[in-house]
Amino acid sequence: MNHHSIVCRLGTADRTAVKPSRVDSRVTELSFIDGHQRLSYGLGQALDQLGELGLRPSERTVDLALLAAALTAADTRISRSSESQNAWTREIDLCLPVAEPKLWNGLAPLIVTTLNFLTGDRWTVRFRARPKGLAALAPAPATLRTAIADSVCLFSGGLDSFIGAIDLLAAGKTPMLISHHWDSITSKHQTYCAKVIAMRFPGQPFHHLRARIGFPNELIAGSAGENTLRGRSFMFFALAAMAADALGGSRVVHVPENGLISLNVPLDPTRLGALSTRTTHPFYMARFDELLARLGLQIRLENAYRFQTKGMMVKACADSAFVGIHAKHTMSCSSPAKTRWARDASARQPKHCGHCVPCLIRRAALLEGLAFDDTSYQIPDLKAKILDSAKAEGIHVRGFQIALARLARKPARARLDIHRPGPLTDHPTELAAYEQVYVEGLREVGRLLNGVRATPQ
Repeated sequence: MNHHSIVCRLGTADRTAVKPSRVDSRVTELSFIDGHQRLSYGLGQALDQLGELGLRPSERTVDLALLAAALTAADTRISRSSESQNAWTREIDLCLPVAEPKLWNGLAPLIVTTLNFLTGDRWTVRFRARPKGLAALAPAPATLRTAIADSVCLFSGGLDSFIGAIDLLAAGKTPMLISHHWDSITSKHQTYCAKVIAMRFPGQPFHHLRARIGFPNELIAGSAGENTLRGRSFMFFALAAMAADALGGSRVVHVPENGLISLNVPLDPTRLGALSTRTTHPFYMARFDELLARLGLQIRLENAYRFQTKGMMVKACADSAFVGIHAKHTMSCSSPAKTRWARDASARQPKHCGHCVPCLIRRAALLEGLAFDDTSYQIPDLKAKILDSAKAEGIHVRGFQIALARLARKPARARLDIHRPGPLTDHPTELAAYEQVYVEGLREVGRLLNGVRATPQ
């Protein structure tokens, strides 16, 4: 196992000595100021787009975005398999220059709690003052304000965020859509979804902030990259907070995510830590809301779909017919690029695998809400053969089947299962609703898997 320290620098003039928390830590220095005195790695791109709308966020939300970028660098470039003892839990120190180090160091315990829960790693965060001459990292807008957004909405290129944007616009709202990407697959789906939504609502112009945020593969010496991406939503939330802050006043950040995925109750004990994401879990979102409040920001996260299954979202969408036309162009798969290794060149185009947890929930939802699914999957028909549950093609199918059988034997266990991924103590009056969406979500997938066979072969 190797302990890592990510030391963020703001240009060549930032030479403050930074001592890692451990003498054996592997230190990586990362400069976030480019040659034009502009924030790099995609943050400057986001600020430029806000500036083009006549908007300027506070330095507090710029520092929050810088923290999120440092987290993204560590999360995507420090390998779990080679850098941890158990092939999962990494130990990482983040050292950042900020405008108000006393404020941020006071928030360090909350940030550590939030990040530890989100990624399953052991984090340390430390803050120091920015170098002189960099009191303002957000450039002053060169134009008058043209932004008309009344809220902010995450826009990932997936089916849930596609429905979320449609519902807001159909209700007469004017959201600013927030996207970030690194790979071309994600970028393609975000661009397509925004384009067709703009065509669907021609009289309701909306803004779409989209930044390419990522880090070179060779960033961490001696470490391969990491594709579990458990910290991705922190970057999403931070970019959304920066945009909401720039809009001013009290703002809502919409987080469109179905309740089954948001809770993400593990299908079996082996999924509890390593394979169970918490990117929109209620406990994590409550901690991020607490962080925003303690930063003095009038911004809150809201998931209006937390008590709906994905199928309910599709069925209840303000324009389900429009969803039916374009759903196949949204991306739900956890790893669509895996086809690049296919032997057959014609099969190497990125597509939904059709058998991972997000794909199975998606397939069930589209059949539930539309009665058809024309998405292109690597496994078009789950019933065409017996799936090997010892391999990727069948492991999650079998996981759902085991969870459904367990629930059928003892339905009352659902009220306990919903607490397994994390605490729901922030929502004591909503436990029954969380239990219901968990049960209904499982049953929705169960209807998809009726007649599907998965056994070890």
